[in-house]
Amino acid sequence: MAPREVIMGLDKVERGVSLFAGAIAMILAAVLIPHLLKNTFVTDTAKKAATKPYCTKPYHLVVSMCQHTRLTHPSAWWPQFLEIIIFGAAIIIFALFRRRVGVVVAGLVLWLALSTVGLPFLFVAGWLMVRAFRLQKWGDPTFSGSNREAREQAKARKEGREVTPRAPRPARGTKASTEPPAPRAIAPPAPSKRYTPKQKPRKR
Repeated sequence: MAPREVIMGLDKVERGVSLFAGAIAMILAAVLIPHLLKNTFVTDTAKKAATKPYCTKPYHLVVSMCQHTRLTHPSAWWPQFLEIIIFGAAIIIFALFRRRVGVVVAGLVLWLALSTVGLPFLFVAGWLMVRAFRLQKWGDPTFSGSNREAREQAKARKEGREVTPRAPRPARGTKASTEPPAPRAIAPPAPSKRYTPKQKPRKR
């Protein structure tokens, strides 16, 4: 229902959300910078065991959780730092150029790399995919608009009327075209053999 350029692109709202996700990635990368400069202590936390002993070595019980503090070398943080920088920058670049697929792929990779911390990127990627599906099927990326169009089409099928899909609305941030559609060329009627007199051949 929507042209390919609209489905594969980003509107104003989607672009803003994607840029915000890229900014979050840059903030996470900045948080890791101190770990790249010197050895740092990291505390690993696990759930408390149900029976004694509550925590196995090297974990020890702190309040109700098992914790273990270890010293980490800067080299242990570089792979994750590079992943966040590369794919976070990719999200920003693809958002600036309004490339939906690039933002979705980069967001999914960041989610896989960061696990629980990467859930915001999974949300953004899933949200963009759902809106693309609604655009393709209903011509409207919003929840209310796609539901309204689905109800109208279902009612038309129930009444036996021909389903006429609506033209997709212009994306937010873009100006709708004000030019009227070009008139369709009407072919002249074919001459009737019964009423059209025969033409005499021209003299040379």
